[in-house]
Amino acid sequence: MGFFDGYDIATSGMGAQRTRINIVSANIANAKTTHTQEGGPYKKQNVVFEEILLKESNKINSDTKNNIENPDEKVQTSLRGVGVKSVVEDDSEPVMRYEPSHPDANEDGYVAYPNINPVIEMVDLIEAMRSYEANLATFNTHKGIDTKTLEILKA
Repeated sequence: MGFFDGYDIATSGMGAQRTRINIVSANIANAKTTHTQEGGPYKKQNVVFEEILLKESNKINSDTKNNIENPDEKVQTSLRGVGVKSVVEDDSEPVMRYEPSHPDANEDGYVAYPNINPVIEMVDLIEAMRSYEANLATFNTHKGIDTKTLEILKA
């Protein structure tokens, strides 16, 4: 494990959670949006995370011939953080409400609203904020350990 690996993992987590916070905030802001540019109500979005791995053999030796010559040799991977794989739209059906005077009402008087529960979105937002704060605390702890190590080495 390298000197900056802890920082890299914590910052990747903060970046991923920041994206999640932005997406959940957009969901909350558009919970009542009945008409978008694509037509129809706003579609809820979800963030899909992925782990970022680095092959140990690539870190030590970038020559991949060794892996081809010895296919039985196990290649170790190490975690380098988390990333955002994609942002996907929820495919749930919209909630239909009877509002005949609404400009977006269909011929039967029903308006299609996004299937977004603001309470669930707020819980997701709080969870993302807590995860961001945990990654920040990890970063600061790692920084404190490194600072203390440098102080000890100076003495």
